[in-house]
Amino acid sequence: MDRMPYDAMSDRSDESLLAAYAEGEPEAARALTLRLGPRAFGLAMRMLKDRAEAEDVAQEALLRLWRAAPGWREGEAKVSTWLYRVVSNLCIDRMRRRRGGHVDLDAIAEPADPAPSAESELQESERGAALQAALDTLPERQKQAVVLRHLEGLSNPEIAGIMDIGVRAVESLTARGRKALEGLLRSRRAELGYDDD
Repeated sequence: MDRMPYDAMSDRSDESLLAAYAEGEPEAARALTLRLGPRAFGLAMRMLKDRAEAEDVAQEALLRLWRAAPGWREGEAKVSTWLYRVVSNLCIDRMRRRRGGHVDLDAIAEPADPAPSAESELQESERGAALQAALDTLPERQKQAVVLRHLEGLSNPEIAGIMDIGVRAVESLTARGRKALEGLLRSRRAELGYDDD
């Protein structure tokens, strides 16, 4: 069997790579892992706030993807959307176990942004903490929709697939969540340095 170099695989779609893995090309799994693994880990880290648990969740989600590969039907779902849904569900399961069955999705952290100076780093840290504190006040479904849309950058249809709701429900959840966050953070604009931007 001819093996494709990794560089050639980096231009292929997620679905194409998954199909190639199912047909016996392990390089396709490596390419897909390098592409989707950091995104899976990032989402898990925001939800769980625990590096070891986030790594476990990302690894388990990818293992489930490899097991699903032989039966994957192209066109039914995007691979990335499917993976985000698995990661979200695994995180929710872990949070339920932590809290004895109660789900509280307030474990979503603002990603750290490398800053050129200590002052900028401190300001970013304060902004992240303020955003996390504001996110913690949102109902869990609003919080999940806001994180997937505004921190993960997913489209509304992708979020609808992950959350198993309609696109209009996603739009409503993100709009209400964004409005609530704006209200909570409005009085802190100057303190957080947003008036300087």
